[in-house]
Amino acid sequence: MAKAQEPEKVSFFTRLKQIGMVFSFTAKRDKLFVPLVLVVILVPLIAVGVAVALGVSWVWAPIGVLAALLGTVIVLNLRSQKAMMREAEGQPGAAASIIENMRGDWRVTPAIVSTTQFDMVHLVIGRPGVILLGEGNPSRVRGLINQERRRLVKVIGNADLRDFVIGNEEGQLPLAKLRNTLVRLPRTITGKDVNALDKRLTALSARPQMPRGAMPKNMKPPKGAFKAMRGR
Repeated sequence: MAKAQEPEKVSFFTRLKQIGMVFSFTAKRDKLFVPLVLVVILVPLIAVGVAVALGVSWVWAPIGVLAALLGTVIVLNLRSQKAMMREAEGQPGAAASIIENMRGDWRVTPAIVSTTQFDMVHLVIGRPGVILLGEGNPSRVRGLINQERRRLVKVIGNADLRDFVIGNEEGQLPLAKLRNTLVRLPRTITGKDVNALDKRLTALSARPQMPRGAMPKNMKPPKGAFKAMRGR
C-alpha cells in the first residue's frame, strides 16, 4: 500500500502571508469582522491595564496579550469560513472544493457525472462510507444521483451509501452546513476499507464506456466481415 504523502512544510513567513491574505479577504466581505477583532483585542488589554493600575502584578500583562491573540485567531477562523461560504455559494464545484480542504481522510472525485447546464455529482469516500453530492438543478441532479446509486451499489459491498443535494430549499443541504454534516456522520468503515473502496471505484470509473448515439461510419466493420469470421 502506498504511503500517505506527508504534508508540505510551510515557512513562518509564508504562513504569516497566508494569514494576511485571509484577513484581507474576510475584512472586505464581512463588515463586522474588523469591529469584532478590535473588541477581542481591546477588552483583554484594557482589563489587564486596569488590573495593573489597581496594583495587580505585571505578570498578567503577557496573559492579556495571549488572550487578545487567541481571540483574534478564533474570530478570524469563524468569520473567514462564513465569508468563504458566502463567496462559494452558487459556484459550480463549490461542494467538492470545500471537502477537498477538510481535515481527515476524504477522497473526492469532482463531477463524476455532469451536464452542460453545470449540474454535477461529486463522489466522496471516507470513514462514513460513500457519499454522492449533487449540485445544480434539483430535478436533474436527483436523476444523476439515482443513476450513480444504481451503478455504485453493485460494487461498494456493505459500505453505507448516502446522497445529498446542495441547496437552500426544503430537503436540501445548505453549503454552509456541508462541512459539519459530513464530520458528524457515523464512522462505519475503517481506513483500510476506505483505501479498498477508493481503488475499486477508481478502477470502475476508469473503464472505457461506449459513446452514446449512432456508431460512426469509420468505426463500422467492413461489409462481409462477420461472414468471414463465421467461416473460420
